[in-house]
Amino acid sequence: MTEKLYYKDQYIKKFTANVLSCVKNGDNFEVILDKTAFFPEGGGQPGDRGIIGNAKVIDTVEKSGEIIHICEGEVSGEVNCEIDWDFRFLNMQQHTGEHIFSGIMHAETGFDNVGFHMSENDVTVDFNGPVSAETLDIVEKRANEAIWKNIAVEEILPDNDELENYDYRSKKELTGQVRLIKIGGVDLCACCGTHTARTGEVGMIKAVNMMNYKQGVRIWLKIGAHALDDYIEKNVSVYDISAQLCAKTSEVADAVAKLKDRMAQEHFRFNELKKKYYELKIESTDGGKPVIFDDSGSADDARMIADMLAGKLGTGIAFSGDDENGYKYAVVKRDGDARETGKEINAALNGRGGGKPEMVTGTVSATKAEIEAFFGI
Repeated sequence: MTEKLYYKDQYIKKFTANVLSCVKNGDNFEVILDKTAFFPEGGGQPGDRGIIGNAKVIDTVEKSGEIIHICEGEVSGEVNCEIDWDFRFLNMQQHTGEHIFSGIMHAETGFDNVGFHMSENDVTVDFNGPVSAETLDIVEKRANEAIWKNIAVEEILPDNDELENYDYRSKKELTGQVRLIKIGGVDLCACCGTHTARTGEVGMIKAVNMMNYKQGVRIWLKIGAHALDDYIEKNVSVYDISAQLCAKTSEVADAVAKLKDRMAQEHFRFNELKKKYYELKIESTDGGKPVIFDDSGSADDARMIADMLAGKLGTGIAFSGDDENGYKYAVVKRDGDARETGKEINAALNGRGGGKPEMVTGTVSATKAEIEAFFGI
């Protein structure tokens, strides 16, 4: 059985071990050591990465009680090992931060954390009850206050009799030795992961999103280095927007809202002018083929133009787009079945689409010249 150094000292970065086995599996090798500081995937935390001998460790997992190091090369004998500390410490921040946040959420609402996942960029936590935006703000503030207090993070290994005296959180039924992680006055939770020695090392916790999920909510958290990266990214964006809109950073949201309003007004004016343009164009139609081209590439424009043309001629056909990107089309008929015309267009012009008797829409992969030739324009 491999000795688990990561439970004796979660800050071990380098160590020496003996290779007990090295078995090729596909393109990689599964390595078992007599002792390891590499944490295997578990409890929502990804497995450690790093180096064993001259081989890169791309993942660490546990199978049938054995800790398996997934390596890109073969190793043997006594080997020097080094974990990817930046990756490990980031995971320690995430896991400890989740304990802080979930413990305070449980104390504030009574809801349990029923789901936890650590991704490359954030942490998601699922709670089995509804959480208001106001409650989320309170929990986030209290979680960061717990970080500022720099509380010790302790491991407790109670025996079965002692375990009955602890009121702790757990996401599943536990067997064997239960490992409790205690953050004084904040949380007590059964957990197999790695954690920082004190809460101050977590840095900060920021809830960036929340959505209803099953019977409760799912919350996205930025913790530690991820929170700093997120702040840097958003800070750059806000200052860039501020410069482009000539607005103070505290006023960019209002500036964007005003810009969107102006754009909506201009878009309305543009559409009104477009309608007048096509009204004039349709008025000049001599009663020939009821086909009009538009270069916007908009399906909405194609429907509008076809409907306007059908108002005069009974049938309206519009193609919106260009030869490079293809055309969206609409067929409108006041009498008859537009679907028949749609089928003919699709068959002749490599098109796809459908609809109702009064209107069909679709796309074609054909040039303007090919479309005009089909209609005999």
